Amino acid sequence: MAIIEVDNLVKRYGDHLALNGVSFTVEQGEIFGILGPNGAGKTTTVECIEGLRTPDAGTVQVCGLDPQRDTTELPESLGAQLQESELPEKLTVGEAMELYASFYRAPVDWRELIGVLNLTDKTGTQFRRLSGGQKQRLSIALALVGNPRVAVLDELTTGLDPQARRDTWDLIESIRDRGTTILMVTHFMEEAERLCDRIAVIDSGRVVALDTPSGLISAVDERQRIRFRPSAPLDHAVLTALPEVHAVERAGVQLVVTGTGNLLHAVTSVLARHHVVAGDLRVEQTSLDDAFVALTGRSINS
Repeated sequence: MAIIEVDNLVKRYGDHLALNGVSFTVEQGEIFGILGPNGAGKTTTVECIEGLRTPDAGTVQVCGLDPQRDTTELPESLGAQLQESELPEKLTVGEAMELYASFYRAPVDWRELIGVLNLTDKTGTQFRRLSGGQKQRLSIALALVGNPRVAVLDELTTGLDPQARRDTWDLIESIRDRGTTILMVTHFMEEAERLCDRIAVIDSGRVVALDTPSGLISAVDERQRIRFRPSAPLDHAVLTALPEVHAVERAGVQLVVTGTGNLLHAVTSVLARHHVVAGDLRVEQTSLDDAFVALTGRSINS
C-alpha cells in the first residue's frame, strides 16, 4: 500500500525548471531512496513532500494527507531530519527532546528513544559539545519523537566518518524494523545499495529510473568480470569456448574474463580441468555507481 504518492510534480524557480513531472510512490514499510547529481531536484522534491515548498503543478499525498492543505495533521504522521539543522548551542539533548515532544499529541517516550539511539549518557550535554555522529543521532531522535508513520532523512550521513556512517545505517534499519517508512536522500552509493528497497534516480528534474538497486544495476549491465593470475600458460580459446564467457583480455600478468550467468563456476571448473590455479582471483560486477553514471551521464557529485 502506497504511503507516499507523488504525481507529476512541477516546480519552477524563476526561469529554472527544478522539477519537471516527477512521479513515484513509496510503499508502507519501505526504505525508499532518492539519488541524483547536485542540483537535480532531490531536495526540492523532498521539501514538497514535507510541505516546505509549494509545487507549481502536480499532487503529493502523504498518509492520505495533502502537505499544503493538511498542515496541522501532517506533522503527526511525518517526521523530518533536514539536510542542515542546528539547535541553540547551549540547549541540552534532554531539553531539545522534551521541547520537541511537547509539539505532538501522542509522542513516544523520548527517554526510551534516546536510549535506542545511544544518547542516554548525553542527556545533559549541550548541543555544541556533541560530536558529528551524536548530532546526527539527535536529529534522528527529533524526527522520530512524534511517533511518525514516515521519516524523511536528507543527506543523513554527510560529514560522518566511515564507522559512524555504518553505525547510522544500523540505526536506520532498526527504525524501519520498528514500523516506520523511510524516505531518504543520499549521494553515497554504498549507503543506497545497502539500505534502500527501491531507488528513484532524479536528473534534471525528472525521474530517469526507478527500481531496486539490483534492478538498476542489471538494467544497465549484467556482465561480470573475473581477474586472476594463471599459474601456467593458458590458451584463451579454452575460456572463450564457454557459453558464459563474452571476452578474454590480458592485463599484464592477469587475465580478465567478462561474461554473464554462473561465470565464476564455469571459469574455475575449466581451469581445474587444465590444472591451472587462479591466483589473486577477484570477481568484479557492475556497481550502483556504474549504473548511475550510465543513467545520468555524470557522477553523483557533478
